[in-house]
Amino acid sequence: MSVAASLHENTRKCANYTPTIWGNLFLPYASESNQEVDDNMEHKVLKEKLKMVISSNDLSCSQKLNFVGWVERLGVSYHFEHEIEEALAKFHSIYTSNNNLIIHDEDDNNLLSLALLFRLLRQHGYHISSDVFKRFKDINGKFDNENFAQDDVEGMLALYEAAQLEAHGEKILEEALHFSQTHLKHLIDNNQLTLVSLKARVSHCLSQPLYKRLRRIEARHYMSFYQQQRDPSQHHKILLNFAKLDFNMLQRLHQKELGKITKWWKESELTRKVPYARDRLVEAYFWPLALSYEPQFSTARMLVGKLVSIICLLDDTYDVYGTLEELELFTEAIHRWDISPIETLPECMKAVFEAVVQVCREMEIVTIEEGTSNFVMPHVKQAFINLGEAYLMEAKWCSEKYVPGYEEYKDNGAISSTLPLQIISFMGLGNHVIKEVFDWISTYPKIVRAFSLIGRLIDDMATHKFEQEREHVASGVECCMKQYGVSVEEAYQIIIDDIKTCWKDINEECLNNPHDVPKYVLECVINMARVSEVVYENLQDRFTNGDSLKHYIIQLLLDPITIEP
Repeated sequence: MSVAASLHENTRKCANYTPTIWGNLFLPYASESNQEVDDNMEHKVLKEKLKMVISSNDLSCSQKLNFVGWVERLGVSYHFEHEIEEALAKFHSIYTSNNNLIIHDEDDNNLLSLALLFRLLRQHGYHISSDVFKRFKDINGKFDNENFAQDDVEGMLALYEAAQLEAHGEKILEEALHFSQTHLKHLIDNNQLTLVSLKARVSHCLSQPLYKRLRRIEARHYMSFYQQQRDPSQHHKILLNFAKLDFNMLQRLHQKELGKITKWWKESELTRKVPYARDRLVEAYFWPLALSYEPQFSTARMLVGKLVSIICLLDDTYDVYGTLEELELFTEAIHRWDISPIETLPECMKAVFEAVVQVCREMEIVTIEEGTSNFVMPHVKQAFINLGEAYLMEAKWCSEKYVPGYEEYKDNGAISSTLPLQIISFMGLGNHVIKEVFDWISTYPKIVRAFSLIGRLIDDMATHKFEQEREHVASGVECCMKQYGVSVEEAYQIIIDDIKTCWKDINEECLNNPHDVPKYVLECVINMARVSEVVYENLQDRFTNGDSLKHYIIQLLLDPITIEP
């Protein structure tokens, strides 16, 4: 260590992060033999039977709608993409005219079927008009309880979920969301739901709507509810058993992936080399797992899991450890992709830089094999440069005790959220993204800014009190308070409204899709917003405080699902 560096050791900031709660728990999975995900005869047989059900003409509109809804909520729709798209295309052809939903069959012409059809079609890219819900308004143009059957809780839940897909200017969906949410809360608060299972469903829905939940977590939760249904119209045993088999088979794959990167992390000795930073490898893997859990994204999950764990070291280097002078040199090294500017800096900072370069080399090997290196890696490196510059800007603000305006903060904070780098890296690895789509992601379009701001702002609300206990850059909360002269509570409300606007941006971009972005790319983009909603839910920083994410980790990565004979 240089003399200059040693002089700083006694004056450096300290965040006192707790050690990882996982230790080497996942390490044994790295060496376990693992059968192929599709190497299960029962799984294959059930899959073919379910394909026939989805393609069958024997089901009514509401029956097939419900079945498709179940398939998606149970997390197995990726096996039936062709059959689901065919079914929804047929629904669209039969039940829409000029983007308006028209259902002639009285048995299917109800709130539940209309709302479910609306939601499914919109989620699959059909531009369906929200005017279908006007029929539930009174003569004054307001949603009125008299226009709804009082015992139609399922219909009200479906309306609440459908309204989550609101785009800008859709006042009717904004009103439907407020009305259904108020109605459902009233049922809960006044103990008007006698069935324990239904009360639990409504509470679960109100805590976080389906559209903002991570598919893998929701699948695990929904199985427990689904298997309690005894009514054949609400339960399909073959589907449930298939979903459980599929969940367990994927869990074994995910365990092996996490085992491999745990082995890499242990061998890298980065916990020892960078003692001031958070050791959050398991939580880091949670992010790419949330983006996509299917088998074909295995390589991307492992590499982005490594990437996020290293981004965490990088974040803490700028946020906790480095002096401004050191960080300026560090940012120059990232710009030049060359360690020479930081040769005089502490060994821990050099270890972080070398880790960044090493994981990028691994990514480059993969992209060379796939023939995409020439357009993927320049964008990945540029995203790292952008992140370093955003981190350095925050370090300068902190050093100068400068509180930027809220809009200025958001422009920089969307980049420092790290989410643009994560999505660029994930989509560039093993996903067969064509150059045009990858270039689109890398131009930082409206939808990428939207999920990046969701991540940044939710993070800020969850962490700003802890961070302000030490010397730290002003968060979005403080910047909002300063710019608008408001209290903490009022700033929270402004930020919450901004997050709602970002979700409308995402919905609108997915609906219009002016660049013809493939559906699975859009799904990964939406999942980036969803994982932020989950990790920072209820103003908790579940990434830093691993205990609060432990329940989900155990569900997804440790506990298999019991399959009844």
